[in-house]
Amino acid sequence: MVPFRKMHGLGNDFVVLDARQAPLPITPARAAAIADRRFGVGCDQLILLEPGGEGADVVMRIRNPDGSEAGACGNATRCVAALVAGETARGQVVVRTIAGDLPVERLPGEACDLWRADMGAPRLGWQEVPLAAAMDTLHLPLAAGGVADPAACSTGNPHATFFVPALDALELAAIGPALEHDPIFPERANIGFAQVLDRAHLRLAVWERGAGLTLACGSGACAALVNAARRGLTGRAATVSLPGGDLRIEWREDGHVLMTGPAATAFTGTLDLEAYPR
Repeated sequence: MVPFRKMHGLGNDFVVLDARQAPLPITPARAAAIADRRFGVGCDQLILLEPGGEGADVVMRIRNPDGSEAGACGNATRCVAALVAGETARGQVVVRTIAGDLPVERLPGEACDLWRADMGAPRLGWQEVPLAAAMDTLHLPLAAGGVADPAACSTGNPHATFFVPALDALELAAIGPALEHDPIFPERANIGFAQVLDRAHLRLAVWERGAGLTLACGSGACAALVNAARRGLTGRAATVSLPGGDLRIEWREDGHVLMTGPAATAFTGTLDLEAYPR
């Protein structure tokens, strides 16, 4: 039996498996089976912890519910940092992902357990998102279901953000899949739908690549603020309200994006890996 920890950031939930002491046979099919909410443990992403190397406390690998691998996950980054900090009694942790190293710190004096992650600098070029051809990432020629003209960037994952007048009027589950798989995105994309409430406040829902609608998407919140600021719709710092709660996002003058939000453990348990397909 293998221990696991069920964690979440604003309801964006994860099954966290620890492979720092010994490797675990987690294949795409097995990750998808564990993530299934009826026949597995159930989660938005499966997180595999591996030993950290020079300059990092831990390596985090991320599997979506369809078994595909994600480059970054802001909510999971805070959760993993909280887990490692609890083991080491340190308030600062560096989480290594395939998209880069992410420093995270616990904010002192906060009433709840808040963590601030440096998600690095967004990638704004069409090849960096990536897109299928050269184009202006501030205005993509893409429309569906009453939304059009998104902006794109990569915050560890490819993101496109549509700015809409009324978020509640959209059939997100109907238009999200087609937009995720549009040929303009050779690696698919996370699709954000953002309503600008004022220059310091966005409402956001995200159709996540390989996962669908989730209660919160940290990298999507970072992308929404970056894309809104690039278009002059907000300043470089804002509260982003997601279905699961609020994140504070800041795009610093040095180019790095900071994300602040909570991390929580829901429960712990064990699972039999051999009960799931390879």
